[in-house]
Amino acid sequence: MNYCGQCGHRLTVRLVEGRERPACPACGAVVYLDPKLAVAAVIHHEGRVLLGQRASEPGRGRWSFPAGFVDRGEPVEAALVREVREETGLEIAIERLLGLYSEAGNPVVLAVYVARITGGQLAPNQELLAAAFFAPDALPDLAFDHDARILADWRATQRP
Repeated sequence: MNYCGQCGHRLTVRLVEGRERPACPACGAVVYLDPKLAVAAVIHHEGRVLLGQRASEPGRGRWSFPAGFVDRGEPVEAALVREVREETGLEIAIERLLGLYSEAGNPVVLAVYVARITGGQLAPNQELLAAAFFAPDALPDLAFDHDARILADWRATQRP
């Protein structure tokens, strides 16, 4: 963003509330660069979890949980159901929120839910090279550092 949404003047960067933020020197408006919300699903079936092999960067060829961005105005849970259906062809029922995951310097906040399959046929779309179920102790190369944390958190909540 280069120009003020209030008055159209060119933005500069200044210290606001202890952080450097884009701000308008003419009208004083401050631009708060909010995070982007994404969702992911740990879909379990018979002790295994569903992963998709990514067709694009980042992480092309590596595996991750079905995930995607939440559209403005879309309920978070509806976004998860939509993303899973689009990427995998599966219908799911959300069981619970597993956790929120974020990293310093990354504008994405990931809401991860645990879900089970209620219908559909596993048919990966163009975003995935493949999709398959894996035992938690026999995983392929994971695409992101947070995938291992998510899996560990899910495993910690499973009954022996």
